[in-house]
Order: sequence, then structure tokens, then C-alpha cells
Amino acid sequence: MGKEKEKRFFFSEEEERQIMESIQRAEKATSGEIRVRLEHISGGDPYKRAVEVFEKLGMTATEQRNGILFYLATDEHQFTLIGDKGIHEKVSDSFWISVKDEVISEFKKGNFAAGLCNGIDHCGKALAEHFPYRSDDVNELSDEISKGDL
Repeated sequence: MGKEKEKRFFFSEEEERQIMESIQRAEKATSGEIRVRLEHISGGDPYKRAVEVFEKLGMTATEQRNGILFYLATDEHQFTLIGDKGIHEKVSDSFWISVKDEVISEFKKGNFAAGLCNGIDHCGKALAEHFPYRSDDVNELSDEISKGDL
């Protein structure tokens, strides 16, 4: 059962914990929100699917429109990164490319959790710069990894 569970959800429990801790650490310095979504397949265009997932997870409903989604279609070896309007207006296209390249560089070495954690940290710094933590900040979205069908 253990190996089936690992394959089914891609990351081990320890790796999931590390990823969630990266999200929590990043969000402590910002009003921004970061989510990770795992699916086996995108069903076509991974970017298009990530946009659908972004909306279904309620990420367009954040107050400052500053959510970021790391989307992985594990069976297809596809990765997409999406930022909502608020953060996208604050950073350049080169920012998104550098984060994606950083994550993919680790993925190519087989370091999937480390790649995500590095990307989350990078995005957390940008969010903190443009959307600093406020004393009245509320964690608007879950820090847990979203998996499976929506």
C-alpha cells in the first residue's frame, strides 16, 4: 500500500511536508497565496488546465489578486507556473521564466520536492517585496497540496 500511495500522490509524506513548510514560510512574509496542484494528466494543454485549476481552487478570489499556482501533471512530466493579475503586474516575464527554469533544473536531476521548494521560496520573496505581510492578513487559501480530480 505504501508504494501505491507514493506513486498515486507522487511525493512522499516527508516531501509533502517540506513543500507545505515552504509555502507556510513564504506566506509568513506576505499577504500573497501560493498553492501546489498535482494531477496525473492535464488532459491536453497543461497551461490551459492550470488556468482552469487556478479558478476552481478559488485563487482568483484573493483580495489583492496575488496568488501563485505551481501546477504539475506528473504522468506527462509537465510543469506550469501561474500568477494572478496582482503579482503578474508587479514582476516581469523574466521573473516567471527564471522561477520556472530554477524548478525545472532541479526536476531534471530528479529533485522534485527541492525544485518546488526553491521555486516557492523565490516566489515568496517576490510576493513579500510587492505584497508585504499585514497585521490583519488572513490565510485565504489552504497550504496543503491539492491533488486529483476537481
